[in-house]
Amino acid sequence: MLRAVTAPDEDCVAPLGPNVAQLTLRAILTGMGLGALLSLCNIYSGLKIGWGTNMSITAALLGFAFWQITSRIAKSEPFGIAENTVAQTGASAGASISSAGLVAPIPALTMLTGQTLAWQWLATWVFSVACVGIIVGVGLRRQMLEVDRLPFPYGIATAETLREMYARGSEAVARVKALLLGGVAAAALKVAEEGLKLPKLGVPGSLQAGGALGAKGLTSVSLKNLGFAFDPSLLMLGVGALIGMRACASLLLGALVSWGVLAPLMLEAGHMDAGKPDAMWFGPMVKWMLWPGVAMMVTASLTSFLLGAKSIWVALRGARSATQDETAAEPAPKGYEFTRGNYLRVCGVVALASVALQIALFGITWWVALFGVCFTFLLAIVAGRVAGETGITPVGPMGKVTQLTFGVVAPGDATSNLMAANVTGGAASQCGDMLHDLQAGRRLGVWPRAQVISQFMGVLAGAIAGAAAYLVLVPDPSTMLLTKDWPAPAVAQWKAVAEVFQKGLSTMPAGAMTAIYIAGALGIALALAERFVPTAARKWVPSPSSVGLALVIPAYYSMAIFIGGAIAWLVTKKWQSWSARFVIVIASGVIAGESLAGVVFAVKKMLEG
Repeated sequence: MLRAVTAPDEDCVAPLGPNVAQLTLRAILTGMGLGALLSLCNIYSGLKIGWGTNMSITAALLGFAFWQITSRIAKSEPFGIAENTVAQTGASAGASISSAGLVAPIPALTMLTGQTLAWQWLATWVFSVACVGIIVGVGLRRQMLEVDRLPFPYGIATAETLREMYARGSEAVARVKALLLGGVAAAALKVAEEGLKLPKLGVPGSLQAGGALGAKGLTSVSLKNLGFAFDPSLLMLGVGALIGMRACASLLLGALVSWGVLAPLMLEAGHMDAGKPDAMWFGPMVKWMLWPGVAMMVTASLTSFLLGAKSIWVALRGARSATQDETAAEPAPKGYEFTRGNYLRVCGVVALASVALQIALFGITWWVALFGVCFTFLLAIVAGRVAGETGITPVGPMGKVTQLTFGVVAPGDATSNLMAANVTGGAASQCGDMLHDLQAGRRLGVWPRAQVISQFMGVLAGAIAGAAAYLVLVPDPSTMLLTKDWPAPAVAQWKAVAEVFQKGLSTMPAGAMTAIYIAGALGIALALAERFVPTAARKWVPSPSSVGLALVIPAYYSMAIFIGGAIAWLVTKKWQSWSARFVIVIASGVIAGESLAGVVFAVKKMLEG
């Protein structure tokens, strides 16, 4: 497509020469192996908490460590910074395969229609969704990175980490040790939890019961019944350390208000079902609670989306400021990126494959399937723009926009609402994440063509491993999900929206409609406050997405995430330099360690069963 490059930004280097090792076999295989491994982590945490983590830096550290050890043992050539950039690109693409539907629309489809896919078809499907995102990202690369020069902060962070690692090998070794320490500690605790059957320690205290509960013979409701407990797990502590104190505090606030105040009121009114007196009642209660929770997250997401109208317009028309000179500094090396002809051919194949799979696997009408692929290009532009400016790929808003759109395009059809929207939302998410890695490569002089090929191979490995992991973790989504073990908040959102379009509002539980109105209004109000209050006061505005999320996950998750965030905040206050080097790395290791151990135990249970 591009035959010339613009003058490099500050801290960007010229494209590397053709003799510098980049797209090597070991770089491709390293990316595929790490992508397959790390995809398990994001699927596990996605079904637990509703989101995954960016694995670029984790993959770069693991690739560096593996080849440092290998080169010493086998006396092989050192694994260069360009090879590592290509490898981590493939690994992070494979790790993000969860956004292609495995933790949201795919299980929601099974819960609504009973349809499941065999492993080979599930892997093919999520691979096709990710490929649509990659090919769209290739088309947007020049405009977003070289013309608009959006920062894509995760890409900058990855590039700077790689530079630091290769400039000072001791620093990289220290970070690898911290990553492995966090992973081993979390995995060991998970083994102890499973082997010793460590219980969750309920917060002492109870509330007097009356109304419908009194009629059932219950005189009180314990805080443990409501989900307030200390979880013997490090996973959510790691999540809290990564997402920041505002989100952590908002989750705790949401848990206190929803499970501590709203849930007892609804139990007394008879709108929620109680469980066994000595158990947690999350399963029966969340069937009501998910409606206001989803309403708050949806309205907040859409409000934020609409408030970004200026950015959306700029993205759609490809605006170029007067300071963004398009003059080519020098010709790009041959093979720097794909030619226009090759790009268009690959684009056509990917689009046709996506349409064909939608028709063959889900019976979606051809024009609806084609509309979904075309709509992907539109929303990918928006997702890329937001990701470039803020560092956050708006997966939630993309999903809601696509579902609402297909609710109009194919009303009453849950399959189209979920799976055509799966292509659009999942591909837009993959595109946004991909541009971060292309930014890292650009700052290091790595060729986009090498990174794109690595991404295709990475998502192939991620799809194969991720589809298998999903089927092992939740072989029966209808009974296993939306429970205290697998809250699956993203599934709850997609399922709830599709259910409304399929069955109408009459299917909601008693009292839920009023709660939806109130929660939806709060979501809009908080999203507006996020945008318009003075910058100094913005940190005190609760995050509506986090507050809404607290309604669809157990209270003990919100508690653990808050504790993890508080620990990270205190450590940063006291040891800022050490924190900048190690907190994110340790937290990433904790998430990866427990996730991988959880997958191992799931496989063990399947084999025993």
